[in-house]
Amino acid sequence: MKFTDGYWLLREGVTAAHPVEVLDVTAKDGTLEIHAPTQPIRHRGDLLKGPVVTISAHAPLPDVIGVTFTHFEGEQPRGPEFEVQKEEFSSPVSYDDETATLTSGELSVRVTRSGPWQVDFLANGRTLTTSGPKGMGIMRDATGAHYLREQLGLGVGTSVYGLGERFGPLVKNGQVVDVWNADGGTATEQAYKNVPFYLTDAGYGVFVDHPGKVSFEVGSEAVSRVQFSAETQQLTYYVIYGPTPKDILRKYTALTGRPALPPAWSFGLWLSTSFTTSYDEETVTSFVDGMRERRLPFSVFHFDCFWMREFNWCDFQWDPRVFPDPEGMLARLKARGLRISVWINPYIAQRSPLFAEGKALGHLLRRPDGSVWQWDLWQPGMALVDFTSSAARDWYASKLEALLAQGVDCFKTDFGERVPVDVAWSDGSDPERMHNYYTYLYNRTVFEVLRKQRGEAEAVVFARSATTGSQRFPVHWGGDCEATYESMAESLRGGLSLGLSGFGYWSHDIGGFEGTPTPALFKRWLAFGLLSAHSRLHGSSSYRVPWLFDEEAVDVARHFTRLKLRLMPYLYEAARVAHTEGVPMMRAMVLEFPDDPGCAHLERQYMLGPDLLVAPVFCDEGEVAYYVPEGTWTHFLSGQPVTGPRWVRERHGFTSVPLLVRPGAVIPVGAVEDRPDYAFAEGVTLRAFGLARGEQVTVRVEDVAFTVVREGDTLRASSSDPSAPWALAAGERVAKAAAGTGFLMVELG
Repeated sequence: MKFTDGYWLLREGVTAAHPVEVLDVTAKDGTLEIHAPTQPIRHRGDLLKGPVVTISAHAPLPDVIGVTFTHFEGEQPRGPEFEVQKEEFSSPVSYDDETATLTSGELSVRVTRSGPWQVDFLANGRTLTTSGPKGMGIMRDATGAHYLREQLGLGVGTSVYGLGERFGPLVKNGQVVDVWNADGGTATEQAYKNVPFYLTDAGYGVFVDHPGKVSFEVGSEAVSRVQFSAETQQLTYYVIYGPTPKDILRKYTALTGRPALPPAWSFGLWLSTSFTTSYDEETVTSFVDGMRERRLPFSVFHFDCFWMREFNWCDFQWDPRVFPDPEGMLARLKARGLRISVWINPYIAQRSPLFAEGKALGHLLRRPDGSVWQWDLWQPGMALVDFTSSAARDWYASKLEALLAQGVDCFKTDFGERVPVDVAWSDGSDPERMHNYYTYLYNRTVFEVLRKQRGEAEAVVFARSATTGSQRFPVHWGGDCEATYESMAESLRGGLSLGLSGFGYWSHDIGGFEGTPTPALFKRWLAFGLLSAHSRLHGSSSYRVPWLFDEEAVDVARHFTRLKLRLMPYLYEAARVAHTEGVPMMRAMVLEFPDDPGCAHLERQYMLGPDLLVAPVFCDEGEVAYYVPEGTWTHFLSGQPVTGPRWVRERHGFTSVPLLVRPGAVIPVGAVEDRPDYAFAEGVTLRAFGLARGEQVTVRVEDVAFTVVREGDTLRASSSDPSAPWALAAGERVAKAAAGTGFLMVELG
């Protein structure tokens, strides 16, 4: 929120107090504690005036420094708190008459003691960002509400990214962002997934450790600063040093949690009943048969809301009028090699039998007077499960365990954004702080059920809402987009923004959720959706089976589904990196090319893993413009070279899309194109692109390491496991290895 009226004045009714100088410094146990008055101390009389703020600096991890800014320390602490990781390591503290400094790895925070208020964050002799005079402040608005505010300097040319899944411009400079979860679709400034973390291309990121509402002014109030504020008496933020954007994400996710690794089957195509469409087992079977008859591989069948009876969401009971034999139906689907997903949400409608049960057991969220909180928006008389109660979590989990016992494999965890603040949580949590955090408890509860019942390697959800830490419970999809090219583009912006906020895997509704796409739009969206981390056919009031659009849509779906399945050796390694390092599968161009100014604002293309550039087509005619970074890239589908750095304009048919391979890359291509979960190293082909003389590349496929080196005009490849056949490809030439051989050679030319 904004507090000033231009540069010189405060807004009407706003008062401000800013630290102006250091009174004293205490250094102990790897921390700095500083007391700073908000007016100059000229004589003893000034010591009687307040406020005096307390600033504490500490280092939870190397290259990460936390700063805690406190006004009144007597505030009763109330949860929830983000789960922040810490480790034991040396973080030296030093101070003299001029400065006080704490160092964490390559990062230092330096507070000026001998002059006006100044806090600098430095790394390798360079100032990353600064909190200067009138940056940090205690602010009161016209109502008397109390805020803590910080402003960190924004250098010339520095771009800001992240802050969750946001659908506006990828670069956040000039934007106002309120971190407050909302069920607002994909076309406004509201977001389902709000994360109080931003990343810059200037070597650092900032995580504001406050689970409630945080308001960011990204160069939008003071144009050379990023401002953040929250209504609280104490506020902690962490500065995270990279130096590269990928390094920043690695350290941010080390601090807040890394994504689990989804099972390989989840990367196949998901087919849904859609939302308000009419369906029963006959409808479902017709979809499955239609996909099989048209040789359209898919891995997961999803039942949306109306698998339950109307007005009973959620009672977790199959509607007996249309699914009289759910166990038998699920067994029949699973016998065809499919996994089963069902829709759930954390709300209990008044008509559901679970409402009376949950009320009697005390598992539903209550108002301060003890009555159950209810409203009619979404489901008549609905209440919320109080996930702050361990007993309520166990109760909810038990309902899901019954579904898993029937044959369900995973859950679409919808909703979790519209969480009220006029309530009393069972554990005493602060309602404002719980608003965003609710989704974390909700999705953690569901994910832990899946881990317990299905095992660590099989747990996966399809979640809409999220906050900091929710990246641990993948996957997430983009919410309610429209069947337009504009919405397709805004969805991509949201996914890239979420990836720059610590989330490894992301999906979206192919063709758009609201409305019915034209055949051309559907086919263009198919290419984008099947070159995303996860891929789902889902709509609101119309089905998304390809043959309902036209026969060419069937061909396009088959083409790109098979392409994705052949790419699984490459994609699953990118997924493993997301799990172990926190670097997302779908990467904004700035993540891979931070030193190329041409990549800073790119938001209509992305890197899929480290080596594949994807530029979705956003028009019927197939015209597309995209930026190629330096080097000679290769069209994966046609083999044609494209040299950068430059902008390229092309026209693509529906079975084509700009899919370029980075110079010097080796792409492992699998031997299977009808399922995502197979032995990736068995019969894999290593496709080498533009290796320079003497260049050596090692790629990992499952537990096998393949090394490819160019020796003059020859490519030589070797495998760490010679027990399985594999191949080496260069251009149109392919050399195949029989089982038991250790290396291959291909002549170039």
